[in-house]
Amino acid sequence: MKSLFFDTFESIGSGVLGFFRYIGGLVLLFFDSLRWIFKGVVGLNLRVRLFFEQAAVLGVNSFPIVSITTCFTGAVISLQLADMAVRYGAGKFVGGGVALAMARELAPMLTAIVVAGRAGSSITAEIGSMVVTEQIDALKAMATSPIKYLVVPRVLACALLIPMLTLFSMFAGVIGGAVVANSMAHVNYTTYFDSIKTMMVMKDVYKGIFKGLVFGIEIALISCFQGLSTTGGAAGVGRATTGSVVNSMLVIFITNFILSAILFQAGKY
Repeated sequence: MKSLFFDTFESIGSGVLGFFRYIGGLVLLFFDSLRWIFKGVVGLNLRVRLFFEQAAVLGVNSFPIVSITTCFTGAVISLQLADMAVRYGAGKFVGGGVALAMARELAPMLTAIVVAGRAGSSITAEIGSMVVTEQIDALKAMATSPIKYLVVPRVLACALLIPMLTLFSMFAGVIGGAVVANSMAHVNYTTYFDSIKTMMVMKDVYKGIFKGLVFGIEIALISCFQGLSTTGGAAGVGRATTGSVVNSMLVIFITNFILSAILFQAGKY
């Protein structure tokens, strides 16, 4: 009985220590990346080509799936909202309701989740494969920092591209909602878009884009950290990739709640 108690206590303690070790590693990676970014800006030696390559892979290639996902999400919201709103004489608020939901919550969060699943896993698999094949050791032997060469371009690409994808996601969701509201509940397009002008302000868009910026940095850091921490050969790469996606989504949901509580708190909006 005593042995079971101590084993349980030890397991909990190991889990807590592992959690703080993981968070500490992410924080150190973040500040190390900032250091190299600052050095690159001051010394004018940022690897622009690597940045654009990562921007294309992580951001541009994710545009179709992100747009389709958020367009149908806006359509579903409109489908559920429009019929009830028209039934109770509130059809003129459908467009504003869809736009607010997309701008404040769904566009940034769904964009981040899709990119984490598509691009984040790719980052982890690529860097993890380099670790197990000792390419990272080769970089270090050539006096090249893996953080500067691998992490910084991906952090910058995610930090720039995910906010841009978030903005496109807002438009896609609103357009999808407009088509469904008009075809299913016969809400006039003019009424739909007028309600957006009435209920929505630019702060909603700016704050949603800011969420996308935070999510982008988190996805890049978690994906790179998981890749650099890979051990155990090909099987380890698979575990690291799965952990990257799961941890990214978990952090996105937690961060989304915190940011929503801060940015859209009653009385501060």
